Amino acid sequence: MTVIFSIAGLPHSPIFKKTTHMRLTAFLITLLYISCTNNKNSSPIAGTWRLMSGTVIEKNDTMITDYTKDKQFIKIINDSHFSFLGHDLNKGKDSATTFFSAGGGTYTLKDSAYTEHLEYCNDRQWEKNDFSFTITVHNDTLVQQGVEKVEGTGINRLNIERYVRVKGVE
Repeated sequence: MTVIFSIAGLPHSPIFKKTTHMRLTAFLITLLYISCTNNKNSSPIAGTWRLMSGTVIEKNDTMITDYTKDKQFIKIINDSHFSFLGHDLNKGKDSATTFFSAGGGTYTLKDSAYTEHLEYCNDRQWEKNDFSFTITVHNDTLVQQGVEKVEGTGINRLNIERYVRVKGVE
């Protein structure tokens, strides 16, 4: 065995070691470049968003909910999916204010046309529905506005939600 290595000598030669080191360095630089430039295709709305307020208009009745006081609600969006989670801040101890909501699915975004396909929801009647919205993003604020209509439930309303990007999570 020793004779074979000393004859071949290649793995132990300084030229082989230098070439291997250069190839490894070039590979790592290429990998770093690809990982840094891969985010160019990332969705402009990708991230974690905290719902600040929601306005629902249904049959000439308007209800505004402040999600900064007794409730918290977030939406998490990646390049292909969204999810939302909401709960009351009393940890469900007050039956009058108990609130929990969760769901998610896939979405499409073309310019300002944002459509959610709700695949999972704690209120199962909402599943398998598409909801089309117009969105605007200005700095760290996202506004989502559109009609929510769920066949067979009587739900047919305009929903306007204002989110703020959660810092330090992305």
